[in-house]
Amino acid sequence: MSTSFRPTVLALSLAAAFPLQALAQADLPGSSTPDTTAPDAQLAVLPPVVITAPTMQTPLVTQFNPRDPQQPLPANDGASLLKTIPGMSVIRKGGTDGDPLFRGMAASRLNILIDGEHILGGCGMRMDPPTAYVFPDTFDKVSLIKGPQSVEHGPGASAGTVLFERKPTYFRQPGVEFKAAVTGASFNRYDTYVDAKAGTPLGYVQVQATEAASGDYEDGDGTRVNSAYRRRSLSASVGWTPDEHTRLELSAIESRAKAAYADRSMDGSKFDRSNVGIKFEKTHMSGLLNAVEAQLYYNYVDHVMDNYTLRTFVPSMMMPNPMSSNPDRETTGGRIAVTLRPDDVHKIVLGVDQQTNIHTLRKSGMGGDLVNSYANQTRVEDARFHNLGLFGEVTHVLSNEQRVVGGLRQDQWEARDRRTTLSSGMMNLGANPTANQTRDKTLHSGFVRYEHDLGEHTQSYVGLGYTERAPDYWELFSKESLSSISAFDRINPEKTTQIDVGVTHQQGPWDTFVSAYVSQVQDYILIQSNVVKGMRSTTVARNVDARTWGGEIGAHYKLTPQWTALGSLAYVNGHNRTDDRALGQIPPLEARLGLNWQRGAWSAGSLLRLVASQHRYAVNEGNIVGQDLGRTGGFGVASLHGGYAWSKAVKLSAGVDNLFDKTYAEAISRGGANVSGYDTTTRINEPGRTWWLKLQVALD
Repeated sequence: MSTSFRPTVLALSLAAAFPLQALAQADLPGSSTPDTTAPDAQLAVLPPVVITAPTMQTPLVTQFNPRDPQQPLPANDGASLLKTIPGMSVIRKGGTDGDPLFRGMAASRLNILIDGEHILGGCGMRMDPPTAYVFPDTFDKVSLIKGPQSVEHGPGASAGTVLFERKPTYFRQPGVEFKAAVTGASFNRYDTYVDAKAGTPLGYVQVQATEAASGDYEDGDGTRVNSAYRRRSLSASVGWTPDEHTRLELSAIESRAKAAYADRSMDGSKFDRSNVGIKFEKTHMSGLLNAVEAQLYYNYVDHVMDNYTLRTFVPSMMMPNPMSSNPDRETTGGRIAVTLRPDDVHKIVLGVDQQTNIHTLRKSGMGGDLVNSYANQTRVEDARFHNLGLFGEVTHVLSNEQRVVGGLRQDQWEARDRRTTLSSGMMNLGANPTANQTRDKTLHSGFVRYEHDLGEHTQSYVGLGYTERAPDYWELFSKESLSSISAFDRINPEKTTQIDVGVTHQQGPWDTFVSAYVSQVQDYILIQSNVVKGMRSTTVARNVDARTWGGEIGAHYKLTPQWTALGSLAYVNGHNRTDDRALGQIPPLEARLGLNWQRGAWSAGSLLRLVASQHRYAVNEGNIVGQDLGRTGGFGVASLHGGYAWSKAVKLSAGVDNLFDKTYAEAISRGGANVSGYDTTTRINEPGRTWWLKLQVALD
């Protein structure tokens, strides 16, 4: 099995290490130099070098820095970044662009905002979920809000909300900030990023650039998986800051990518995203009006999938010619919110948000791309969505230890079916029975939560949430119903009622958390594949009633000043009440055990991930990303890491994932496809032994 680094990346890492240490210790305009005169000064400023399991800062929210190295090493997209959080899983399709699940819920059940924006992919087969357009190193903070316990961040969010955020910098005096990193790993993988910012008290300019690529990885048996990818992005922002608490920012982002997939007959030869946005924030205002925030954005995703650019084309009965498809999606949106402080015991957030997205499609013509390229075809709009939401959240302080938080949200949702004819694969199904029909619905969401500080070191909460989620593009337009070739007018919105409880405790050597939930879902949108209709089989969407329950528990315990033990456990149980069987695509019980050591600038650690077998499954049933394939066995994977920090500014970390080169696949993995030149496996196996090295520089 190949474990080589790209030579240029390795050389850059080693050559840059010592000169950058000197640079980092030099005084820069507007920067501050840490005090290293005290014996333990370096220990005080060094965070954990490698994140293996982030802890919950409150019983409701988990946060971490996406720039810190992680183990297992993330695949430089948003989904793989999230999988270190207990309860979070990823549906693997190849080397990148997996779909995240939290507590067994995927897609629009997990609301994902990227710097306050909604990004909706173009692919009808979920090649590009929103997290595919996340470049982790360009963000400062990632937050997970568990359950339907917030109404501020858009509709749906029955499983939770993930926020990828950039934190603005206010320059009290002219100065510069510079961050950069380079990662080399097995399978010819490399990641790089540069983040440069300069400013004065009146404003700032920031530029970020990233690039990531990998060859095909191999599983523990040395079997090569069709999984190579290349991703790059460039972003720039200009901010005006007339004072410390006021910001007006204009930003633009361009990203490009391509990726091979092991689960389907096509690869993604083009993932282009263009974005412009404008934000205004004013905080710490006196009087009733405490803060104002406003945002407008435009996102355009242009995607091409084909069966010849990234793989060897082999004619088949289903695809006798080189074929391509070019969907795109244009999303515009905005948000305005105000924070009111009528007195010392109330905080009120009121706001409105809006989103419109238009999906179009064009394909290669008769005879395939060799005869009539997709670029010669006319784009045809097939779907249009619009959503207008009003929301309000109130925090009422009962005492120094007790709070009640509540929120209400109403969304006016509308969808229009623009398809004139329908097809299934290469088969033309005929005229669309719901052509030009419009659906609209008023959706309601709300929650109430009681928070209680059980002493100085312990926080707890219990919350009741209700949310209505409209069917998304993949449920309405990419699937059929049981009784029609169109699901557009047959699928009802989901209605989720959920109780969440949680406790965190931080005292002395202990840092612990427990969170649990019980959820009842009316009209759960189930996706079922291999449904026989006449002489063909197809995939349908249908409503069922479902119940899920589960939770997460975790602890960090400081054995000595140098040694820390950690552990976490996550479990979810899903039941299809309508059919009285297991709910599809639910991950099994998972435990993580770790032991970390840190002394001065040096650190090391280990991670053992243990996953139980999944004997509760529903073959051919699941969500818009994937369906169950059957029972899976349990597995254990061990990993090691170490690091050295020359200073707060320069850190080097290294590690090996899947130390014993185990061959395994996740229970929720997609099934393997027949790709020329590759072995076909039941599920897409995870990478085998992976060596990695990461160098980070941060000057401010």
